[in-house]
Amino acid sequence: MMITLFQPLILACGVSCRTYLRMEDMEVEVAPVSSEASVIFSLTLLSSVSSQPVSESEDPVAAAASPAGEAEADEGEGETCSICFEPWTMAGDHRLAALRCGHLFGFICISRWLTGGGSKCPQCNKPAKRGHIIFLYARKLKALDNAEEVRLKSRLELEQGSRRMEQLEVAQCRQQMQLMTDENSMGSKNPILKMWKAQAAFGSSQGASLSSSQRQDSSSGGHYVFSKAVLVSQTGGSRVLSYCEPLGCLLASQPSPQATLVPGFGVKKISTATLKPSQYVPIHSKQIRGLAFSQHQDSLLLSAALDNTIKLTSLMTNTVVQAYNTGRPVWSCCWCHDNNNYIYAGLANGSVLVYDTRDTSTYVQELAPLRSSCPVVSLSYIPRAASSMFPCGGLIAGSLEGGCFWEHVEGTTYTPHILPLESGNCTDIQVEPDSRHCLVTYRPGRANPSLRCVLMELSRTPQTDSRQPPVCSCSPVQTFTAGSSCKLLTKNAVFKRPAGEGATLVCAGDEATNSTMVWDAGTGALLQKMPADLPVLDICPFEVNQSSFLASLTEKMLKVYKWE
Repeated sequence: MMITLFQPLILACGVSCRTYLRMEDMEVEVAPVSSEASVIFSLTLLSSVSSQPVSESEDPVAAAASPAGEAEADEGEGETCSICFEPWTMAGDHRLAALRCGHLFGFICISRWLTGGGSKCPQCNKPAKRGHIIFLYARKLKALDNAEEVRLKSRLELEQGSRRMEQLEVAQCRQQMQLMTDENSMGSKNPILKMWKAQAAFGSSQGASLSSSQRQDSSSGGHYVFSKAVLVSQTGGSRVLSYCEPLGCLLASQPSPQATLVPGFGVKKISTATLKPSQYVPIHSKQIRGLAFSQHQDSLLLSAALDNTIKLTSLMTNTVVQAYNTGRPVWSCCWCHDNNNYIYAGLANGSVLVYDTRDTSTYVQELAPLRSSCPVVSLSYIPRAASSMFPCGGLIAGSLEGGCFWEHVEGTTYTPHILPLESGNCTDIQVEPDSRHCLVTYRPGRANPSLRCVLMELSRTPQTDSRQPPVCSCSPVQTFTAGSSCKLLTKNAVFKRPAGEGATLVCAGDEATNSTMVWDAGTGALLQKMPADLPVLDICPFEVNQSSFLASLTEKMLKVYKWE
């Protein structure tokens, strides 16, 4: 049968009919279709064709084959009925409906198709009946291409598995390193084993170098050996560390272990004889930022906290015996080693308050900042000494803007001297009173990308003119560099080398590697690099029974090393 007028009908039914087309005579073989359906489709499509004439200049084949035509066809697949090629609606007779097989149609079209004699889906020829029609509620349907999402999820799972394996390997390596350190410590305590190891090392590996945690100068004659690790706070929060010589115990600040019953902050005692924590002493309501002892050996602990107070606590009775309200958060504190009746509090506004322990009412002097109002992050008192270079005593106050030496003239009279330090990066200043040196720590900056500890020599110009007062200053002697990270205000240390005949050691925490670094102040050589679990916050050297130790504190753990 030759078709011309009913060609749209055949195109409409082509999805469900067996058709054979030849370009020469357009011969079509069509399966029987009900008369009612044929009339419906013919009228619909004929009206569509008559209302939209095609211009002679347009090529329908080229238009359909063009990318724009393909895009429009793809776009229309999600919006039109496959029977009448008209958009379906959200309401009315031509609302969106579907069969059980999942194909979409206008309700009136598929309903008439099935009631007019059709018993199969026009799309896939699966059996269907009118009771299978269900309504759908959607403005537009499109299949979401989630192949990229599935691929990325698969890669994420692989990366997470690889990371877990790497973390497990790191944990195993740390455990092996700790075991080796413990074995070395045990071997050093056993004289016979120590001698055997020394002979074996001399015979087989004379030129072997020490590991990173045991490096030392050949002429030093000693190094620190790991002794024990003590858990201070399970939840973290430890900050500062100090040593009480009369009681033979270390004190580490921490939040209350029973916060619901006894809220606040205090210190935990750690016996240096057994290296075990003994008891917790509650002191402040907010975080403790400074701990200090006097030279009177009276077991009185001076503490500074962010609760606007400094307090004196008797460690004999574990009770607070005196409290001073400073009116502002306190960042640091120290004793006056020329007169133990005076104590100092470094405030958040840059001022230093001087208190007399014999006067319980208020402070006796306020040392106002000469430059900016940055918090006083460190306070150290250097006593008077018979030194030609620096005989005077006084208070060294450090802040982010630099340092100031408050010369203690007499009583409550102080003369300020601005120290020539870098501005904006100073995080800590510690003193070594015997050698009249101070250690200044600078955090990384644009000019210097690494943490630097600069050893400074304090000096005082002689007074040649009565009208010109002497000037106290400092000059750099040695610089020590560490990692490129310094987010915490770590307290470092400078102290005499054990049995070193005047030599000095510099010790600092390195956040980049979570370790404690020890340098020789004279040569600038790195002697040791001792690993830690977290960034080191405070370092405290101490002596017990003529043996020298070094303690390093993180927010959870305390590690003790013995000099051998």
